[in-house]
Amino acid sequence: GGVDEETGEELPPSIGDSVMHAVSLFWKLQFAFVPPESWGGGWPAFFASLFFLGVWTAVVGELASLFGCVCGLGDAITAITFVALGTSLPDTFASRLATLHDEYADAAIGNITGSNSVNV
Repeated sequence: GGVDEETGEELPPSIGDSVMHAVSLFWKLQFAFVPPESWGGGWPAFFASLFFLGVWTAVVGELASLFGCVCGLGDAITAITFVALGTSLPDTFASRLATLHDEYADAAIGNITGSNSVNV
C-alpha cells in the first residue's frame, strides 16, 4: 500500500502488506476491545490492558508447561529456561537499539540492570 509520490494515487497493498495483515489480524481484533485512553481518564483502558496481560500470562505459562511436559522437563526447568528467555530477549533487543542510538550506551546499561533485577 501507500501513495505513489509522482501521481498521488493510492497504491494497492503488496503481498507483504497482505501477509502482515493476516498474521496480525488476531492481535488487531483483540486490541479493538481496549477502550481509548480518553475515556474515563484512561482507567478503562488500564483495566482492559491489565485483564489481557493476565490472560496472556496464563496462556504463556500453560503453553510453557505443556511444552516442558512433552519434552520431559519439569515446570521449574521450563520456567527458568523458556519463560525467562521469553522475557529477556525483548530486553536484549531494546538494549541493542539503545546502544546503537546512544554514543555512550547509558540507556543500554540501565536497561540491562533493570531487566536483570526484575527477572531475578
